[in-house]
Amino acid sequence: MANFDFDQAEGLRRMLAGPRPRIVTFLSILKDEEKNAMLANLGASLVQGGSDVLLVDARSVSKGIASRFGAARRATLLEVARQEKALDEVIQPVSQGLGLVSLARVRQDLGSLSEAEMQRLGTSFDLLARQASVVMVDGELDTNNAFPVSAMSDGQIVVQMSPGAASLKSAYSLIKRLNACLGRRSFGVLVTGASEDEARLVYENMARTASRYLAIQLNFMGSVPADEHLGRAANLGRSVIDAFPLAGASVAFRRLAGQLSLS
Repeated sequence: MANFDFDQAEGLRRMLAGPRPRIVTFLSILKDEEKNAMLANLGASLVQGGSDVLLVDARSVSKGIASRFGAARRATLLEVARQEKALDEVIQPVSQGLGLVSLARVRQDLGSLSEAEMQRLGTSFDLLARQASVVMVDGELDTNNAFPVSAMSDGQIVVQMSPGAASLKSAYSLIKRLNACLGRRSFGVLVTGASEDEARLVYENMARTASRYLAIQLNFMGSVPADEHLGRAANLGRSVIDAFPLAGASVAFRRLAGQLSLS
């Protein structure tokens, strides 16, 4: 077992020191490849804009954001909570200046945690988040419509969707699950694979429905158009803003990064 010096008082002092990081949990109804491309390119755009960005893979499947970078799940935050690893072992540097962390190897591991371990997992996440200015979580809800760490619920939550009736239905169903667990609060909506006009129409339809039947407010985060440069950049192992800075997707990601930094 690793030497794990987890002093609660010192941990709290570190948590309270310095500016509070922005924690954004992304939930997507789209294919893993589309979601991972969005997270990687948005993260790279935030880094280019001067943010220190940490990506957290909190998925229970092997196709989370870690798979985008071909990163094996080595030390995890759950191992820190179980006092098997040290906190400084979990951050893995990846391309574009991003840091990558895996929450656990499989979601089933989280179901066996004691109350003390759950508390340590939450505190470990808070301490880890303090090492970045923006924490982007590749998240999912469990069978109880909850997140494994309370900071994910407390931070900003963004639902990624695409245009079309089926996407609208699935995204609304996801927001209903969030509302059932977290109560009335606002959620962000990001529409990818759509023009700005298409995205706003999708958002307005969703927002009207959510307001009428759930009494909640949705916020339009922006849109990213369908763009062949996204695939070409991925094949080069680069972000689209790095490989093709003038592409439509690059412009959209820079605008989205700017909005996220200011919101």
